[in-house]
Amino acid sequence: MTTTATNVHEYDAIAKVVQHYIDGAKSGKGEDMMPAFHKDATIYGYVGPDLFAGPIQLMFDWNDANGAATDLEARIASIDIIDTVATVRLELDNWTGYRFTDLFTLLKVDGQWLIMNKVFHLHG
Repeated sequence: MTTTATNVHEYDAIAKVVQHYIDGAKSGKGEDMMPAFHKDATIYGYVGPDLFAGPIQLMFDWNDANGAATDLEARIASIDIIDTVATVRLELDNWTGYRFTDLFTLLKVDGQWLIMNKVFHLHG
């Protein structure tokens, strides 16, 4: 168990990174999401029986093809920070009719939080 206090500024900085992702989902533009991710970030999850896995560009391309999710509702369910690493759980409802739970791992790179990996669950 960690007993070290984390500066509230770190939580706010991570939430701001996640907001880039949410804004990109709402706009339907992968380029709006890009600032949230490290250039070498990856994505993993299942779409039905098929594994959706690889470089994060797959997510950007899917988002571009899927279009704007103007009715998307997104909630950060948790943020856990340990010095220069963090995890975020994000709940997304009505992403053009889909419901997702996203789990992100973040790393503080040169003073900036970036998503290194996205693992998702597509709810039935």
